[in-house]
Amino acid sequence: MNSSPTTRGAGLSHSIVAEIKQLIYAGEFKPGERLNEAALALRMGTSRGPIREAVKVLAGLGIVTAVPNKGVFVRQLSLREALEIYDLRALVFGFAAERACDHLTDGHRQEFEKLLAGMDEACEHGEGTRYYELNLQFHALILQLSNNRRAQQAYDDYVKELHLVRRKYFNTPGNMRRSNVEHRAIYDAIVNEQPAKARTAAERHVQAGRIRLMEHFDSH
Repeated sequence: MNSSPTTRGAGLSHSIVAEIKQLIYAGEFKPGERLNEAALALRMGTSRGPIREAVKVLAGLGIVTAVPNKGVFVRQLSLREALEIYDLRALVFGFAAERACDHLTDGHRQEFEKLLAGMDEACEHGEGTRYYELNLQFHALILQLSNNRRAQQAYDDYVKELHLVRRKYFNTPGNMRRSNVEHRAIYDAIVNEQPAKARTAAERHVQAGRIRLMEHFDSH
């Protein structure tokens, strides 16, 4: 059975989202730079419609910002804004890790172990993009296990705002390895039903990310 035009269009937009996101992550489009719909359409061999749809998705992810009557720009975040968001992330993530101890199943345990192993492999091969995506899934799983939709939404909003600044320093193998050691400490505490330890490990993990972020800003 052939797919409908709507399905094909959705698939095309999804592909374009991934391509533009990768270009931004790679630094081809800088923070604060305006995205030209016509140029992107020409580059990707499509009409402006799918580009426009992709841009809406990217705006929802917090990667680009639409400014009325001016256009769409790659999201730009100041260091102060980023550090404030990290403080809030630490609180919510600590809460989620503590609550996760009450909702862990064997299926979740297997999922955690698969994610941790995948991140180890990404470290070994220096695959920053793969590590970053698996890292997001690891955090999302802990938020899911908090069984608190408001916490999930708040955390998701914080993560969206930080995508661009966080993504850059995950290309450093040393940072990836340190990050995954911290992930294992959180997971071990959850598996061993140690809520206070899980909260502390989760908060320390986010604060360690805050330090890595400052180091990244200092080096640029």
